[in-house]
Amino acid sequence: MIDTVPSRFETLLDRHWLRITLAAWLTIAIYWMVTRWGAVHWLALGDTDDNMRLMQVRGLLAGQGWYDLTQYRLNPPHGFNIHWSRIVDLPIAALILIFKPFVGTASAERLACGIAPMLPLAVVMGAFAFTVRRLIATPAYALAIIIMLGATAAMLMFMPMRIDHHGWQLAMLALTVAGLADRRRARGGAIVGLATATSLSIGLEMLPYGAMAGAILTLRWVWDAGEARRLAAYALTLGGGSALGFAVFASNANQAMRCDALTPVWLSVLVLAGAKLFVMARLNPQARSARLAMAAVAGAIIAIGFALIFPQCLSRPEGVSDELARTWLNNVREAKPIYKHPLRSALPIAALPVMGLIGAIVATWRARGTAAFALWAPVALFTGFAVAMLLWQVRAGPAAQLLAVPGATALAWVLVPWCLGHRFLLVRVVGSVAAFMVVSGLFAGLAIRWLPIDRPDKRTDIINRAHGRCASLPAMRVLDRIPASVIFTHVDLGPRLITLTHHYGIAGPYHRNGDAILDVHHAFTGSPENFRRIAQAHGARLLLTCPNIPESTVYRARARDGFYGQLAKGKVPAWLIPVPLPKGSPLRLWRIDYADPASRSSR
Repeated sequence: MIDTVPSRFETLLDRHWLRITLAAWLTIAIYWMVTRWGAVHWLALGDTDDNMRLMQVRGLLAGQGWYDLTQYRLNPPHGFNIHWSRIVDLPIAALILIFKPFVGTASAERLACGIAPMLPLAVVMGAFAFTVRRLIATPAYALAIIIMLGATAAMLMFMPMRIDHHGWQLAMLALTVAGLADRRRARGGAIVGLATATSLSIGLEMLPYGAMAGAILTLRWVWDAGEARRLAAYALTLGGGSALGFAVFASNANQAMRCDALTPVWLSVLVLAGAKLFVMARLNPQARSARLAMAAVAGAIIAIGFALIFPQCLSRPEGVSDELARTWLNNVREAKPIYKHPLRSALPIAALPVMGLIGAIVATWRARGTAAFALWAPVALFTGFAVAMLLWQVRAGPAAQLLAVPGATALAWVLVPWCLGHRFLLVRVVGSVAAFMVVSGLFAGLAIRWLPIDRPDKRTDIINRAHGRCASLPAMRVLDRIPASVIFTHVDLGPRLITLTHHYGIAGPYHRNGDAILDVHHAFTGSPENFRRIAQAHGARLLLTCPNIPESTVYRARARDGFYGQLAKGKVPAWLIPVPLPKGSPLRLWRIDYADPASRSSR
């Protein structure tokens, strides 16, 4: 009777794997909503992109055109050119419309912002459950879910209020892994193609991963002609899905020949690549050398054609000026390699990806000579690519952690039972726990918490708290007592300002609007009169600052005697009239008087 219990349990896990996975997701979602209700209540959209996403949804629900993604509350009257699409807006807008009749618009927005980010997590969990059941063992998906929850950088993208598009792009990445590991070739290829097309229709952040997935499928076909059905299905869904995504979701601004979104530039590449891959799969020569030659020629044609037809896209895709790149984009922390970050932030990000890569390599080696090798090898390659991406930009951390889950699960599936079955009690108790902590990468978080590793100093704590206080709903809401006006403020505070108040801002951290961003930089680092001239050109009537916000420290470092540097020292020009704010407010507000000195003295 005892021997039959595990088999019955495994049968239950196998038969109801999707229900169990969705039940686990629902439990996690409820827990997160309860524990983070304070953030939901105060509309604590912590990132500039989350605030801009809500403004984009508000515009859609207010009647702004489907293909018009201009943010008219920034840099009026021209507005801000936002390079996103409407895909991620849809679930947020739908939730607002569902809740609005029952709780009103404000509460509906809060609930939508709390729930919407968790929806793609269900896709991720389902995709990984599908994957590890085929790669490792039937009940292994339960372990995969536990390890996934320890991927802190990735999980932050699914937390309530994290409404920007990163969660959905990670979900497409998880589906890509599921497609690579699918034994049904046509279905697996279609999953990879559709996931890639959807991700690129949302944004180009995952373009390197999409290119790598396509390269893996092509090399798989080069090695094994039997993979032709997988490659053909991928080719059709990649080209067709990208064309459909462009037709339905590409904004008016993205109809131009730009390099930073799914524009005609990348659409032509994807459609051409899909067509060539489909022809290759249909011809499917039996000689491996012939398949390799076809793939090499097709790749060379696309690469050379891209360089000749779209030379503007051979440099950085944002297409920003040298000054903007030097003073802003090159200094974005997320865009720096992981080795340029302090150990305190780098270790927790890299621990799980490294263990996941080790696990994927070990699993691939153990699977040699079996059918599982053809499934594990692509996953190991994809995991290795994700780890390598960390050496380019640390923003690849969430993707690297997520892609590490199958490999880490495979390693834990071997090590933990070995420890539990060991004849020494110490190994069974301590060893099994230690093995799981190491394989899951959780040891890194404990090390950072309990060991003196790069602990921030008092000055860093002050800077880190400043933005949170200034961007809070109570601090911002008092600004609505003042009639709607154009407010000159920090670039990183602009999206939050227009989200929480009825005022207009000058700029936000969005690269297509380099002139407005540079205007803010020049205004704060130049002379007081230069600030006044730039502010007047933008029609600004008020100046709003947040002392010690990270952006302000940059201005002071670059120009100690610039306008902001003087303002921070208490040297306020006579044409800045203080506007009282409630006691304890972290913000500073002035009215800008553009009258000439003689007029002011006569008054």
